[in-house]
Amino acid sequence: MEKVLEGKRVAILATDGFEQSELFEPLRALKGAGAEVDIISLKKGKIQAWDKKDWGKSINVSDTADSADPTDYDALMLPGGVMNPDRLRSDKRAVDFVRSFVSERKPIAAICHGPWLLIEADAVKNKKMTSWPSLRKDLENAGATWLDKEVIVDHGLVTSRKPEDLTEFMKKMIEEFAEGVHDDELVRASGEGMIDKQNI
Repeated sequence: MEKVLEGKRVAILATDGFEQSELFEPLRALKGAGAEVDIISLKKGKIQAWDKKDWGKSINVSDTADSADPTDYDALMLPGGVMNPDRLRSDKRAVDFVRSFVSERKPIAAICHGPWLLIEADAVKNKKMTSWPSLRKDLENAGATWLDKEVIVDHGLVTSRKPEDLTEFMKKMIEEFAEGVHDDELVRASGEGMIDKQNI
């Protein structure tokens, strides 16, 4: 694989109950593309995956959300699973960690139930997104446009529905992470940070 992410540092934010394939496969893809990847969680030590119907493999945590510095990272990946993002979105440290990437317009990739955390971080309004189908109403209520597609990219935000979408998800994730920070072209073009909605 071409090392398009050489020199990039990526954070994967997860806790116990993450869907096994949705962390380990993107992790392997990111490292294969040359990225340095850290697992950020709510606690030190190890976190354990949920593998479809039972507990799965564990992985070592690199740092915790309250001590890791988001400015050290170029991009963020959010795996799914039901328990994982539900626990993370209830923790202010995790939400603040995500919100830092949003405010700096750094690329973010989220799959399955991962977008729950993006809702909590106020990151989905006016975005085109997809997710596990049960999140559709949550995302729409938060201002997103939900589409039933295997992968959607909207200004550096990559989302997918489920493990079966991983191949396309990882492809687009790597493309967006390689591209880097996404400036708001409309704001930049206006010169004063004002968007003329009639021209959108």
